This record gives sequence, C-alpha cells and structure tokens, in this order.
Amino acid sequence: MDQPPILRGMFGSLFRRTAPPEDDTPNPQVAMAMLLVRVARSDEDYTVDEQAAVDYGLAKRFDLTPAQAAALRAEAEATEATAPDDVRFTRVLKDSVAVEDRPAIFADLWRVALADGDRDAHENAYLRVLAPLLGVTDRDSALARQSVQTQ
Repeated sequence: MDQPPILRGMFGSLFRRTAPPEDDTPNPQVAMAMLLVRVARSDEDYTVDEQAAVDYGLAKRFDLTPAQAAALRAEAEATEATAPDDVRFTRVLKDSVAVEDRPAIFADLWRVALADGDRDAHENAYLRVLAPLLGVTDRDSALARQSVQTQ
C-alpha cells in the first residue's frame, strides 16, 4: 500500500534529519586528534604538557610539521565538545590502521594521558573504554603504557 504524500514527506524529512551526513566521516588525522584531545581533557585539567604531547603524537604519526600538528590540535579542540561519540572516531582509525599497528596508537594516547605526570583515574577509565573500540587488548594497552612510562 502506497503512503499518502503527506506521510511520505513527513517520514522522508524525519529520516533526512536523523541520518548522518554522508560526507561527515572524519579522516584519520582528525579522528586521532579528537581522541588525543579527549584523553587530555578527560581529567578536566588540559595542561600545556598534554597539548605538547598531542602535537608530538600527531606530528610523528602523520609526518606533520609542528605548525601543522598544532593547527590540527586546535581544530580538534574547537570541535571536540560537540563532536559525536567515540565510536565514529575509533571506527575510522580501525579502518585505516592495521591491527598490528594499533598498539602504537594506544601508546600515543597513553603519552598524552601521562604527559602531566599524573595517572588520573578519569584518564585510565577513558582509555579502558577506548581499548576495545580500537581493537586493542588490555595486555597491549598495558604494554603501551609501560613503554611510554619508560621513555
């Protein structure tokens, strides 16, 4: 049975409003920047050391100049609070990073979390949430953290 035009218009409008825009998928650089900034802000104390660690991680991972990394971090800072949940960002990284390289991403996240010299419970909890979303085991997360702590 065909829907009356009024219902087709209402339902079509509803689906258009609730469906994510097709071009709204972030690239891996933006996804990584967002996660790094979220880790840094998860303890509600976003320090200069954490910002420097975000820049370092972005520059190293994506072969960016310091200015490019800082600009990418600034973009992530400006949009992080209103950005959707982490699943979208972790999915982008899972799709673009080989399984064996994901612990290195986790080392970057730990480097930011530990940059202020404090292993905060909020940061720990947030990284525990991110590990399975990125397909990283608890063991690999712990090894990544230990690697960062010994550097």
